[in-house]
Amino acid sequence: MSFAHWMPSSPPQDTVQEKDLENMHKSSLRLSFLPPIFISESHFKDINELHRLEDDLVEAGGLLSYNLHEAKIVLTRVLNKKRITMDLRSKDCYTDEVLVVKDVCAADTVTDPAAGHKAKKGKLAEGYEDGKKETEESILHEVSTDSETEDEHKPRIKSAKRKRVGSPVEQDPNKAYFSNPYIKVLKWEWFTDSQKQDRVLPIEPYLLYQGRIIDKPEDPKTPGKGSSFTARTKTPQSILERARADAENDTSSPVQQRSNRKLGQIGGGRVSAPFQTTPHSKRAALLHQTTSEHDLGQSSDLPEMPPWVQNDVKYACQRLTPADPPNAAFIAQLDKIKLARLLTGDEIGVRAYSTSIAALAAYPHKLSTGREILLLPGCDAKIANLYVEFANYGKIQEAEDAENNEELKVQKLFYNIWGVGATTARDFYKEKGWRDLDDVVEYGWQTLTRVQQIGVKYYDEFLLPIPRSEVEDIAATIHKHAVKLRDAGIQSLVVGGYRRGKEHCGDVDIILSHPDESKTLNIITDIVASLEQESWITHTLLISTKTSDRGQQTLALNSSSTHGHGFDSLDKALVVWQNPHYTPSTSNPSDSKTKNTNPHRRVDIIISPWKTVGCAVMGWSGGTTFQRDLRRYVRQTYDYKFDSSGVRDRKTGDVVDVDGEAGTMEQAERNVFGALGLEFREPWERCTG
Repeated sequence: MSFAHWMPSSPPQDTVQEKDLENMHKSSLRLSFLPPIFISESHFKDINELHRLEDDLVEAGGLLSYNLHEAKIVLTRVLNKKRITMDLRSKDCYTDEVLVVKDVCAADTVTDPAAGHKAKKGKLAEGYEDGKKETEESILHEVSTDSETEDEHKPRIKSAKRKRVGSPVEQDPNKAYFSNPYIKVLKWEWFTDSQKQDRVLPIEPYLLYQGRIIDKPEDPKTPGKGSSFTARTKTPQSILERARADAENDTSSPVQQRSNRKLGQIGGGRVSAPFQTTPHSKRAALLHQTTSEHDLGQSSDLPEMPPWVQNDVKYACQRLTPADPPNAAFIAQLDKIKLARLLTGDEIGVRAYSTSIAALAAYPHKLSTGREILLLPGCDAKIANLYVEFANYGKIQEAEDAENNEELKVQKLFYNIWGVGATTARDFYKEKGWRDLDDVVEYGWQTLTRVQQIGVKYYDEFLLPIPRSEVEDIAATIHKHAVKLRDAGIQSLVVGGYRRGKEHCGDVDIILSHPDESKTLNIITDIVASLEQESWITHTLLISTKTSDRGQQTLALNSSSTHGHGFDSLDKALVVWQNPHYTPSTSNPSDSKTKNTNPHRRVDIIISPWKTVGCAVMGWSGGTTFQRDLRRYVRQTYDYKFDSSGVRDRKTGDVVDVDGEAGTMEQAERNVFGALGLEFREPWERCTG
């Protein structure tokens, strides 16, 4: 576990909107009839708030999409129209604004503000499929910012005569909006206000922008190779645009994919849509060959789906995920793409790929067709397309491009520095202009934090895998010192990747606890001092006594925003470890200055009070997606907040006892599973990535 991933953060105080969101999942609002909805992360300062909004949307039956090219509704906090278009462009979605006015039978024409002339009132919106008829209920006309000359060269449908029977506006004010092909950007309050009133509100008061999706305009200035500095600051368009893209430009509807989960409901040629060609020339040639019946398969060819697929179980903590899944090779390709999304700052893409990877890792059968993927919760046509490409060619071009891209290689180099996250790695490359570790040392050493300096100093050593035997030796030494300082009743447990069964680990995470909580009070400082005295610890980078400072009580619900989230609220020490016992140089055994050649290791020592040790063990043992989904599951199911310091009721703030009576740390963890209504999973069954 890298330091960058668990450093304490200080999210903003809960707002009124956040408190509203926390209680809205009980609403009876249903959005299943609406087109796909995309939530823009812009202006969401707290990523957890964005996750809560996504969860509430799904709970209300809404079709959450991570692909702007398939979404018809965008919820945003951006209010300025110009900034909205910029936000869309930053996600590779280019649009022309389309203004609409209601047909109230008051005039025969509407004015095109861009062209400066009148347009015929009966004009239909471009973008409908050939042969699709205009309904009698259509009550909107397009007033486009395109000129009439431009429109003449675009395909259009002839206007149909319409009967005016009553006022469809009175029947459903949203129907015409949702039936047109344009992307509509709404204030996010449209959804939250709809939840408060338990009904779908008219979107017109919340409508900020409506646009027609267009191809990316060509840049008249084609940059040359230029100098090395220019090359450093430019982004290779063919690679990074694909790394940032949330999905390929396919036309398949995820409504059918996600609503028809059960086996037997997907059949025939309807499934061929997801495997259309993509805009990228390399990919198009490949995927064009994969739309045969052999590739798509028949329903009878599919294996029996596991219960979690049949029941559309969406949380990774509710299913078994082994360490060696049958589709590991395909997952490894997706991991490359996910890393590229992480390095390029695409947080939504990272979450989407993480969700898909977790579902694929839990799938017990070897994939044989892309149709299987469409049945898995969290997977869509994008992943199915990638699988078909992988099945035919043994690799995914997007993954290979990302792995071989020079800019991403350098950012990955920086990302592997202990204490450097993806944002800092990107800053090193783009803002500082650094290209290797020598640049970091020569030009930025004084600007680094102490953790980052240690990360650079021992860069190669920290990347060396730690075998299980060495992990066990380190844990035994720490346990021995803890017993010496307190008594034999103290318990310890190695968590993290080691507990999930990894043969080699990146670091060592160990939790210590004692049934008598007076024995764990401030023990972390004593353990570190004892290990330093015997030279096991070469650098102590952080000691936190947050749990002891609050009397070893569970972190208060209303305090988490000012003291960091619960996974950082326990007493802990972040240290650099080196075995002090080594064999002196054979050339001069008596030389006391012979260098210790044992590698330096990263070690986290965590102290948990006994009353919540089950939460601590559970919180430090699962894969990243398992832990994320565990917190989401607890919130959606019980309206509780879970972290490694315990469980709190979000409504009252009271601590909820889920550990129960236990004689061991492992038993306390089992009790937590049971109290939360989850089937117990062994640590090696939580390998979600």
